[in-house]
Amino acid sequence: MLAGYAVSRALTLRRAEAKLDQFATRIRNEGEGSSSEARSMLAAFSRSPDPYCSDAEIAHFRKLIFQSEYLKDGGRMREGRIDCSTSLGRVEQQAEQFKPDLSEQDGTKIYRNLTPFQIAGQTVITLQRGDSFIVYNPYNLKDLESSSMHFTVSDRDTSSGQVGRLLGGLTATQGAILTTEGRAREGDNLYATRCSIHFSACMTAYTTIQEALNADRSGFRAVIAISGVGGALVGFLGSLLYRRNKGIAQQLRRAIRRDALRVVYQPIVELASRHTVGAEALVRWTDEDGLVVGPDVFVQIAEENGFVGDITELVLRHALDSFAETLRNRPDFRLSINIAAADLKDPAFLPMLAHSIDRAGVQAESVALEITESSTARHETAMKTIHELRRRGHSVHIDDFGTGYSSLSYLHDLSVDAIKIDRSFTRAIGTEAVTLAILPQIVSLAAALRLQVIVEGIETAQQADYFAVTDLSILAQGWFFGRPVDAETFLHALVEDKREVLAV
Repeated sequence: MLAGYAVSRALTLRRAEAKLDQFATRIRNEGEGSSSEARSMLAAFSRSPDPYCSDAEIAHFRKLIFQSEYLKDGGRMREGRIDCSTSLGRVEQQAEQFKPDLSEQDGTKIYRNLTPFQIAGQTVITLQRGDSFIVYNPYNLKDLESSSMHFTVSDRDTSSGQVGRLLGGLTATQGAILTTEGRAREGDNLYATRCSIHFSACMTAYTTIQEALNADRSGFRAVIAISGVGGALVGFLGSLLYRRNKGIAQQLRRAIRRDALRVVYQPIVELASRHTVGAEALVRWTDEDGLVVGPDVFVQIAEENGFVGDITELVLRHALDSFAETLRNRPDFRLSINIAAADLKDPAFLPMLAHSIDRAGVQAESVALEITESSTARHETAMKTIHELRRRGHSVHIDDFGTGYSSLSYLHDLSVDAIKIDRSFTRAIGTEAVTLAILPQIVSLAAALRLQVIVEGIETAQQADYFAVTDLSILAQGWFFGRPVDAETFLHALVEDKREVLAV
């Protein structure tokens, strides 16, 4: 709901600014029309053929004013004193001398609220040029009045350079806003100013933020309501997901305690000979509801809840129990075990690994450890553990290489032994995907750094043949060579594979 409030408020204010733009443009257009008529009328007065303030001239002025759209009165004045007008007639003795509020560059003088023409509650503007003057009808812009938007008409005095307010409630303190074309937001107010194309006046539409929100109250509340419902739904789903994850975590702990996770093995083959030279141990789990949970899900849950090391220990124990004899009899065979990022930081990991190796009676060289690129993202933390693993004789492989964390030069610093090219690159073979162009570069740079290359995800002969044509010794795994199977099935196939090697 807070997000909905923020978004709704921003959208409402944006709509209000757009409306202010339109409002200011309407006022400017009206102002252009009235100003044009006023100046035309002043020119007509100055061309009067009749004697100054004679009955004939006053009658002529009345006829002109009567035909006008925006003007209320007009006449003659000199030295600030009114001599005659269409409503006052001839003024014989006018004692009051008026001073203009503003003067424009062309000599036009502007008066606000000349006493003889004042109307209660309305501002009356008078223009004088030479000895002619006109009075605007104060109700010209009455139809533009709005409950949520207001306006001010301003002009700049030529002699002082100060901005003067002709109509509206804003004062000269907002001078920059009143004379600068465009939108502005200052304090709790929104402004939109449009300046006349032909005259020096500017029109500013303005409103308060609260007025803008109140004017669009239904839309404002609707967005908040929708956001509230959406937020409640997201919160409900999030709560369900949280409880489910907590439930999965508890189930996973129970499954580990009961040794209910399965370990399967996928062959790693040498591409040149197509013979099996290793196996990757993979963990599988079916929860208490009979649903298969992917390792990318439950391993992450174990990491988040701090017991992923228990899964690593379980996989290592099962794999060594099943392959100990094979590893002792075939020194060239490698058993690959996946370890998590948390294992690299866990002080109990290295002792547990050493104990498991000793208990199985195999050499450390027979067990390769696979870590993901993301595990190496924290360089200093990973390097110390990797160096210790290699010192003990283990080979270290970077799994899913190319997913964005590391570079080949970075791997050189880590002193790893092999990279496993991610299956996303393998899938690009036979397509026009951009990633395909990167493959030869990865392979050649890995060769330059003397890193073993293992290709993941090979599912077709075309993909296998793509790598087989190189002069490098490349290893591969994927469904094309064998799906993950239990230890008994794998070892049986391995015996057959060895017989084929001996026959050759």
